[in-house]
Amino acid sequence: MNDTLGTPASSITRSALPTTVVWDSAMTAYNFGPTHPMAPQRLELTARLAETLGLFDHKHVAMEPPRIATDVELCSVHSAAYVEAVRKVSDDPFTPDEERGLGTEDDPAFAGMHEASARLAGGSLVAADAILSGAAVRAVNFSGGMHHAARERASGFCIYNDVAMAIQRLLDNGVQRVVSIDVDAHHGDGTQSLFWDDPRVMTISLHESGLTMFPGTGFANETGGPNAPGTAVNVAVPAFTGDAAWLRAFYAVVPQIVGAFQPEVIVSQHGCDSHRLDPLTHLNLSVDAQREAASAIGSLAARYCDNRWIATGGGGYEVVNVVPRAWTHLIGMVTQRPVPLAKTVPASWRTYVSEKYGVAAPESMGDDVDIWWRSWEVGYDPADPVDRTVIATRKEIFPLYGLDPWFD
Repeated sequence: MNDTLGTPASSITRSALPTTVVWDSAMTAYNFGPTHPMAPQRLELTARLAETLGLFDHKHVAMEPPRIATDVELCSVHSAAYVEAVRKVSDDPFTPDEERGLGTEDDPAFAGMHEASARLAGGSLVAADAILSGAAVRAVNFSGGMHHAARERASGFCIYNDVAMAIQRLLDNGVQRVVSIDVDAHHGDGTQSLFWDDPRVMTISLHESGLTMFPGTGFANETGGPNAPGTAVNVAVPAFTGDAAWLRAFYAVVPQIVGAFQPEVIVSQHGCDSHRLDPLTHLNLSVDAQREAASAIGSLAARYCDNRWIATGGGGYEVVNVVPRAWTHLIGMVTQRPVPLAKTVPASWRTYVSEKYGVAAPESMGDDVDIWWRSWEVGYDPADPVDRTVIATRKEIFPLYGLDPWFD
């Protein structure tokens, strides 16, 4: 039994407006080195696959290059001292600033780090500006999603938090309520911390439990600051959770609480490191389930936000088999031109991967799995660890919005 999300008639005319896709090969300059998991090739392969499948067709989307965010823009969520520290390490990578997370094993310093990081951030600002100006109702920056970066510190491969910057840009220009939905395998701790006490922003993160996964946060009892109770929503699923249980958790929390909060814009982070092949995490999702989550978020944007949706990438470290397909599906959902799971991966893309990287590429855009899940309405199972996670979150959050944690 699967939940469905309707699309109101009011969104039909707006959906005809173009989607902004932010991309330029210069975004691959965000490069921590050849042995680092955050391989820039994942961006290039995604762009090539999406383009080969026709998703960059100018009849349907507005392709926009990113720009390098200014220091003033970066300081909308980061401190001036931190931005200056990034600049210093960028100019002299051999003098790290480990206190601020710069030049560590996770975030190695490299020449040009500031510009490369500010370009990813500028890409999400381009997306936000497209929504604010009315040039588009939807936008995607698959190179973004740097959700671990905090006000004063780099963390978890993230230097500047472009997700938070896009949200702040919306708030600074009159948007009253924004929901951030984060489906990366890692908790969106940086974004949560930056809006912890802001009642205008709800951060929802569905991730592997901090008991087994970096950054060790994101439990159900993290619910927001004193001025914003109930605006931090965390669903910390156990390691090895698969498609059906993960989607059950998603649908048992996300649609209900988004509906209660009534956002004007959704900003989402789609790290695809929840896939079963990812080398850094312990979840067992398929590309099919990741595509389903993107579809659901798009439906929520249509229902509550008159289609206004900004999507970003994030984590994902299986460079050939997972990231390009997952984010191509994301681009398809954002542009409202979904790619069928059964579609064959274009032979030209597979040949390119084989010749350039010497590995075999997947043949299908999906993983050919059954992602059927049980709706929450069929009942709570106290013996199920995912159900226990879900009810913990629902008990913390739902009553604050007049919702019943057992039945709504």
